[in-house]
Amino acid sequence: MATAHRYQVPAVAMSNPHCAEFEVNKSRFIAWVARCESIADAQRLEQQARTTYADARHHCSAFIAGPPGEQIAIGFSDDGEPGGTAGRPIYQVLAGSGLGQLGCIVIRYFGGIKLGTGGLVRAYTKAALLALEQLPTQSYVSTEQVHLQVGFSDEHPARQWCEAAGARISDVAYSASGPVLTLDWPCDQPLQLDQLALSLATPPQLIEADTP
Repeated sequence: MATAHRYQVPAVAMSNPHCAEFEVNKSRFIAWVARCESIADAQRLEQQARTTYADARHHCSAFIAGPPGEQIAIGFSDDGEPGGTAGRPIYQVLAGSGLGQLGCIVIRYFGGIKLGTGGLVRAYTKAALLALEQLPTQSYVSTEQVHLQVGFSDEHPARQWCEAAGARISDVAYSASGPVLTLDWPCDQPLQLDQLALSLATPPQLIEADTP
């Protein structure tokens, strides 16, 4: 599967996760969803849920710490529920959402009535779906770092062109040959220097990171 370079992610930080909850047969299910850019983020979100709901019976989880379709930085846990009844259903909801960089923790307060394996799968699936229903999202664009050298008189028009193309200028260094712009360039579009050259006095050049 080709890597997605532009996709939606939760517009929710781990410090204030999006929440949804419901009750079935006296068991209370609370779902947290937040943006998780790495496996470590997902682990921190889970630990935060365990601390906040320390008296809960289960803290089941799933995450996709990458773009939609990510196959490596993923994971899920049943946390004591029967195998395959909690973590995997949560993960399947996340995978079907089309979102990337997200983690979900479903906390369960056991109400004394067993739900059975089918009931558990339905409950954890519902909790994850409810959490995603009103989840605010934002667009994410993966980038690669590019170093672009231009003439001294070309810095301003080069900056304007790069920013209009959707690139972020993260740094600029000056050498005897002119400014070197460090760009975070969107991976899903080519860097067309011939187009940039039309608005500059001297041709721009791509250089290696360690070139002075």
